[in-house]
Amino acid sequence: LHDLKVMAGINTAVTSVGTGLGTGAAVVGFVKQSTDNEIEELLKRMQELSDKYQGANPTDAQKNAFWSEFNNTYKTAITDAETAQSRIDNLTKKSKNLGNWRTGLMAGTTATSIAGAAIAGTNKVDADLDIQIKNCISAVKNLRNSIMQARMDGIDITEAQSIADACDDYATVDISKINKRATGAMVSSTVGAATGLAGTITSGVANTNKTRDDDSDAGKKREKDLNTASNVLALGTTAASATATVFNATQIAAIKRVASVAAQCTEVLK
Repeated sequence: LHDLKVMAGINTAVTSVGTGLGTGAAVVGFVKQSTDNEIEELLKRMQELSDKYQGANPTDAQKNAFWSEFNNTYKTAITDAETAQSRIDNLTKKSKNLGNWRTGLMAGTTATSIAGAAIAGTNKVDADLDIQIKNCISAVKNLRNSIMQARMDGIDITEAQSIADACDDYATVDISKINKRATGAMVSSTVGAATGLAGTITSGVANTNKTRDDDSDAGKKREKDLNTASNVLALGTTAASATATVFNATQIAAIKRVASVAAQCTEVLK
């Protein structure tokens, strides 16, 4: 029981880390999405400027009016195409770095989910312990029968009664809860590992130069869809890790309940 409690505690810590990494990946993903949206808007405005004044030289007033609307939306200070291009270059670098961070964080939460599934899958009550507890319950019943006979025979039953009272709680414990919660943690971690792996791959593909440099309509749509899918998978992995953490924490509570009964029974038997 002690070993089970220790491993459940370790797994709670592992899946908690996974939840944190998944949350980080989702946050980074949404910041990247916002950054990409600003890049897209800037490119669109630059194209509009080019189309609107094609073959003509806009006045300073016209250029200022043109960029004013964009600046009001994004709270920047862009006054001409050169400044806009510099902003695009900086945002593109930021977007690339954010994409790499998201991929790394997703890989991290995938690793913790795999570890969590492995630990939870083995952290269960085995048949031997189950038999021992059932034998204790049977022994207490036999002891109570002996107490009844001894009382009728006038024999002192004080010590026997204290043993029966201390060990009687074995009949109220449900060790199946330990295994059920271990199974729940294993399933949740397995789901987290699957979504995390998919998200890591998707995020990595979305952030490759080949994907990012495809400026066709189909290419832009593919990049946006990949980034959206990565963010959704990050959220899914985070939820799965959080669920596994809950199962691990409640498994500890179930183990403590059995361990508490074992401790008081062992103490009186000394």
